[in-house]
Amino acid sequence: MYTDGVDLLIIGAGMAGLTAGARAVRNGLSVAIVEIGADVGGSARFAGYAWTAPTHDVMDQHNPRGDVALKRAVVNRFAAGISWIRSLGVEVKDAQRVLSFGRGHRFDTNHYVDTCRRLVLHGGGELLLETDAERLVVEHGVVVGADLRAADGTRRHVRARATLVATGGFQGDIDLRTAHVHPHADRMELRSNSHSRGGGYRLATQAGAATGRDDAGFYGHLIPSGIPFSDPADFVDMSLYYSEHALLFNLRNERFVDETLGDHLTAMALLEQPESRGLLIADARVFRDWIVGSYVDGAVAVDKFALASKRGGRVGLAEDLDELACLPEEWGYQGEAIRDAVKLFNEQASAGPEPAPGRELDWLPLEEPPYYVIETVPAITFPFHGVRIDDRARVLREDGRPVGGLLAAGSDTGGLWHRAYAGGLASALIFGLTAADTAATSS
Repeated sequence: MYTDGVDLLIIGAGMAGLTAGARAVRNGLSVAIVEIGADVGGSARFAGYAWTAPTHDVMDQHNPRGDVALKRAVVNRFAAGISWIRSLGVEVKDAQRVLSFGRGHRFDTNHYVDTCRRLVLHGGGELLLETDAERLVVEHGVVVGADLRAADGTRRHVRARATLVATGGFQGDIDLRTAHVHPHADRMELRSNSHSRGGGYRLATQAGAATGRDDAGFYGHLIPSGIPFSDPADFVDMSLYYSEHALLFNLRNERFVDETLGDHLTAMALLEQPESRGLLIADARVFRDWIVGSYVDGAVAVDKFALASKRGGRVGLAEDLDELACLPEEWGYQGEAIRDAVKLFNEQASAGPEPAPGRELDWLPLEEPPYYVIETVPAITFPFHGVRIDDRARVLREDGRPVGGLLAAGSDTGGLWHRAYAGGLASALIFGLTAADTAATSS
């Protein structure tokens, strides 16, 4: 073991960590980045957009229980974050609508994270791949670095004026998921890189960090049941974003959520249903306009029904409503009850009274055959529970005071989202930049 020192030690080389590293080098700081994986980028490599709510009012409407200071920071600093990406020579497309309420920009996230890595290395920073941070070193209540272990067993002690945890969340750890997301969170497929297993969360809490509420939920999407992800391209291709325009039934043959508010919200609701699975039904209109269309402008269009069928999912095509009564018995749903529920919804959507649950955004009936049926389950990308921070990315204790020398950004943090979501890549970008600026002013 030997000791060396830097201004900023970053644990995790995903969107938040690489952003912080590049910004810190630009700020004149010495930097070391530790990454447990064999490459940088994490889940950011599978993304393509940075977006969030465009105003405080919209953010409050869609994320009312999120931490106020963190919400304000995301909205206020988003434009500066986009300008930062452009300043690195990465092309950023013009703003466009994302979901029903957000605004954001498409950009090449692979180009961005690779550019950040290059800036760190050219600026004299060090990148330690396949290296685990075993513990934070705390002296007199202040984090002063970490003990590291490389894949070959080599150990190293790095002292730092500031240490940033940015390991991407704990979605890859079943125990943490069931403890802090939901008792049935172990049922979900992992829609994320596999290295985010709570390393930063454990390090920070062992150093005295407070954490957010266990009922905060998670970000994820609905996917076809029984089909494991085969590669990262599936994270988008297999996500059933069109559920916002379809009907979803649980094993009691009942609708239980307003599907139109967002597939990511429906995924949280489905986790709490019997066996965490449900039947997603769309008609020809939804197929034509949404199943085979792009979720956002510029995205590659994929026929998600055809893909689920090809991959062996539970899918079916009913030529008319009456054929819905012929669902396979072994699926566990009552076909006649499903058929009758769709008929009732169509009658209510056409003439009233309002269906229950209601439909806030797409209230059109599903009355154009054929009908496309996919059994679906939720998949998790990252949890909303995590380490508490202030708007300067400083990790907080239970009493609200900062843990000296310790910062956090990205999906390791909690408090920003509470059963709501408005852009994980944006928050990682913004608080990665914020962490680097905080380190610069405190070094």
